[in-house]
Amino acid sequence: MSSSPPPPGSAARQRYLLLRLVRLTMRYGWGAFGLVVLNVALLALGLAGLGGVGVAIDYLREQVQPDALAAKFPFGWHPPAEWTPRFVLLALGIWIFAAAAIRAGLAYLTATMTNRLGQGRIVVELRSSIYAKMQRMSFRFFDANATGSLINRVTGDTQSVRLFIDGVAVQALNVVLSTVFYVACLAQIHLGLTLACFAFLPLLGGIVVMFSRWLRPGYEEGRKRVDRLVLVFEELARGMGVVKSFDLQDWAESRFREANASVRDQKNEIFRKLTILHPLVSLLNQLSMAVLLGYGGWLAIRGEIPVGTGLILFAGILQQLNAQVTAIGTVADSLQQTLTGADRVYEILDAEPGIVDRPGGAPLGRARGEIAFENVAFRFKPENTVLHDLSLQVRAGEKIAIVGPTGAGKTAMIQLVPRFYDPDAGRLVLDGRDLRDWRLDDVRRQVGLVFQESFLFSAPIAANIAFGNPGATREQIERAAHLAAAHEFIEKLPLGYDTLLHENGGNLSGGQRQRLALARAILLDPAILILDDPTAAVDAGTEHEILEAMDRVMAGRTTFIVAHRFSTVRRADRIVVLERGRIAAIGTHEELSQQPGYYRDAILAESGKEVDA
Repeated sequence: MSSSPPPPGSAARQRYLLLRLVRLTMRYGWGAFGLVVLNVALLALGLAGLGGVGVAIDYLREQVQPDALAAKFPFGWHPPAEWTPRFVLLALGIWIFAAAAIRAGLAYLTATMTNRLGQGRIVVELRSSIYAKMQRMSFRFFDANATGSLINRVTGDTQSVRLFIDGVAVQALNVVLSTVFYVACLAQIHLGLTLACFAFLPLLGGIVVMFSRWLRPGYEEGRKRVDRLVLVFEELARGMGVVKSFDLQDWAESRFREANASVRDQKNEIFRKLTILHPLVSLLNQLSMAVLLGYGGWLAIRGEIPVGTGLILFAGILQQLNAQVTAIGTVADSLQQTLTGADRVYEILDAEPGIVDRPGGAPLGRARGEIAFENVAFRFKPENTVLHDLSLQVRAGEKIAIVGPTGAGKTAMIQLVPRFYDPDAGRLVLDGRDLRDWRLDDVRRQVGLVFQESFLFSAPIAANIAFGNPGATREQIERAAHLAAAHEFIEKLPLGYDTLLHENGGNLSGGQRQRLALARAILLDPAILILDDPTAAVDAGTEHEILEAMDRVMAGRTTFIVAHRFSTVRRADRIVVLERGRIAAIGTHEELSQQPGYYRDAILAESGKEVDA
């Protein structure tokens, strides 16, 4: 959008959200219009049925009491003289039943269209839009938003936005049209009686507006509590092994029960307010019925209006109208739910991606892999600088190991290479050009990553290896597996490369998962390879196999290795020692192991020797 959205919580924000929701409704204008037409048709058929009942009552009175007001049939029609009273009443019964039958069919069609429009189109498209937007967001966005909150926005909040179309826009228009229609019918029966019955309408409108404002904070708090519930469940599900190993099932149950009860308490608070609103609206509606019975009954006794097509029809229409007026409270409630959900949905859809192509970004073919960090400073949060004035020249094909104590900035440094983040100061240069001048997609295709805990999908092994190159042939997949020392164990599996992996590769060992991740990076054929502690979670035997595979994979590629095991680090051409976000030393394994400092101390500590003071 051309300008920044108004801040959350402001009146301007609510107007902005309403405008966005109206625009969304316009996108589905024909579907929404069709629902309005169907709802109006349902109202007209309901009125036709009531009219038939009124005519039947007046006709009966006319037959029983000859001095009673004559029955008025619709559209100036009157039964032919040869029709017997029994035949007339049968025709009226058929009329009433036919109106009810058609109304039942239209009610089914309305429900089907509402579901098709809401669940079949709006929710699906909104969820797809949110997910597509999240794919373009930088890592800072995910740092700032908990996974539970994002899941809830894609699932629950999209439902709230959908509610605006069929629960607010369509219903509000339906209320307006039906009110105008019913009022016109009532005024035609008796204008004075109509005005008397509507004397309490302004009070009712004021109450609905007041409750609408009263409900909004409760819905906002409710969404936050559901976010918390989803987050707690996700953490407990992922940490089930830890919970069981420490025998803390009771603690886990208590934590989930507490989060669940918090959601329940908030919903109960909203329900308590609604239980005040709806009976109050119904009470005010009954006042109009009391006026009808008092004033309208007096008019009927005086013979100013007929009983069937006058008093009884008026009462039936007034009940229908009261139902529509009562629906205003539901519309107001739905509107607050919608605004709360829309605020959270559009917060994502309006967010700036953060990492984007510069105008006129240059295409990048096969990179040479020359990388330079020039006076780079970086922070995850404004108050916490992770890298300070960092400069480093990396030759094409060079293997660079990065070591240092926890929190030194190792992960931050390598995450700048594929532009997961951009530096806050300084720049990275790839092949002589600012990294940000290359097209982002091209840069990331040049970088292969293997993490300490590599994520695998619930898909066949072949599909996991070919994840970065879906068009790869089986021959290319197997070649990558050979280089990663994965082919042998894959062939021993019952279905080989077609073996379906469980969630995150749960049916493989840690070493097997790492070798698949290495094969996945190889198949991408990247010019730059990043290995983030790939052997940290495997045993010595498995580490040896992975290191041999790494030697084959790193050949001819610019490689960054983050590791704590020196069997991995010493394979690098140069080793960079980071301390507190600064380069403390650079050299080979032999050079640094002879120099006092972190690297020598770490080697001695790993070997179990005492470090000289």
